[in-house]
Amino acid sequence: MENIINYFETIPSLHRSLILVGGLTFFWLLEGGLPLFKFKYKKWQHAIPNLFFTLTTIIINFAFAFVLLSSADWVKANDFGIINWLPQMPLWLYVFLGLLFLDFFGAYLAHYVEHKVKPLWMVHLVHHTDHKVDTTTANRHHPIESLIRFGFTLLGVFVVGTPIALVMMYQAMSLIFTQFTHANIKLPKGLDKALSYFIVSPDMHKTHHHYRLPYTDSNYGNIFSIWDRVLGTYRYLDREKLIYGVDVFPDEVKNSNIKHLLKQPFLNYEKSTLSAETEN
Repeated sequence: MENIINYFETIPSLHRSLILVGGLTFFWLLEGGLPLFKFKYKKWQHAIPNLFFTLTTIIINFAFAFVLLSSADWVKANDFGIINWLPQMPLWLYVFLGLLFLDFFGAYLAHYVEHKVKPLWMVHLVHHTDHKVDTTTANRHHPIESLIRFGFTLLGVFVVGTPIALVMMYQAMSLIFTQFTHANIKLPKGLDKALSYFIVSPDMHKTHHHYRLPYTDSNYGNIFSIWDRVLGTYRYLDREKLIYGVDVFPDEVKNSNIKHLLKQPFLNYEKSTLSAETEN
């Protein structure tokens, strides 16, 4: 465990890039062999806007990396934050709790707030208006959302007290998990259901991408599914009933255009329609 911590404490930028590209390539290829839906689309053409927003996210995170590093160093030097105030514990438990709580503040809470605050929902809308969810959808975030997410991650670092090694480990895990849960892959239903008791599984997250409420406002988790289950935001929808997108923003052509997507946060707000049928 110490070797892993030491690695992520000084992880080279090249290695972080390889995690991004390697994960994207792996799940891209896996989608061809184990597709959940046989989309009739030009995969590269669909990927272009998603990869554009992946690039803007990388640029923003890189630009503010020094803030993250300085904050993580400060909490470590001052023994500040939840995991530093707890009694001494084994290293593995320290790492697990750090990742678990960082996942709450940096992902679950950020995601929940984006769905509940109208202006932030309009920013997050860019992610939801993909009509063909696949692994490239994972980082389809408007630049404003990238800034918002960074702010919540920074909040998590201070509240949780995570050193830079845990921050880097979390970001690497988050990257792989988002590619995994968005990938157009079909796991056996029993396996997917079993995984969803511990981690966010592909079917669990894709329920969140269903085009109507209340499913859109559910399953906010990123890595650990415990937050949705404990806080009452978990919902199940059979994968065969999934329809991607947002019902009040149905224009797939516009929702695939980079210029239009950049303008989406500034469009008129429209509340999604409540589904006629709900399942627990």
